[in-house]
Amino acid sequence: MTDKTKQETGHKAGIRRENVAKILVAAETVFAEKGFKGASVGLIAERAGVPKPNVYYYFGAKEDLYRRVIEGVCSIWLHAADTFDETEDPAQALRTYVASKMDLARSRPHGSRLWAIEMASGAPFLQDYLVGTVKPWLESRERVLERWIAEGKLAPVKSRYLFYMIWATTQHYADFAAQIDVMNEGEPLNDTQFEEAKATVIDLVLKSVGLNLAEAAA
Repeated sequence: MTDKTKQETGHKAGIRRENVAKILVAAETVFAEKGFKGASVGLIAERAGVPKPNVYYYFGAKEDLYRRVIEGVCSIWLHAADTFDETEDPAQALRTYVASKMDLARSRPHGSRLWAIEMASGAPFLQDYLVGTVKPWLESRERVLERWIAEGKLAPVKSRYLFYMIWATTQHYADFAAQIDVMNEGEPLNDTQFEEAKATVIDLVLKSVGLNLAEAAA
């Protein structure tokens, strides 16, 4: 392969990556706003600033794009708990996980709302993903918490229900942002308020398992 051919190949690959990224961002917003049935490939292409055929070329059917978007959102959430494998300090692990989930609710609100819509609809497109990916992930995190409980590092709790509580609380800041805005005099939480909210959620989660914020910060 000549240098010119390599440059052309690299250029095409760069264009592909850029277009794929733009389509995924646009699709996350459109699906969250319109739902799967209401969203159109044409609108997604328009938001992304790419020709409609490009969407089909890169992703295939609308359902394939939908799954790619929503599984991508969840994948980021799952990786937010990698710290459970990286530390033997439960306070640090929980603090990092909750803080990451809160930050993701703020930076990727459309993704959280899209997930909520899919779950509220009975997860028609994601049953296999829930069974094959999310459930094994949850069970692996449960085993870590149960080991820490057995070692006396945490107060006895039902690990699964603790995770349900964390999911519901952190994602609330995306899924119910309109309600939060109204309660906040019609304005989104500013940076200071959001950090206060995050610290409060972390503190409540840690206290629920017999820890405190000072231990997590140590």
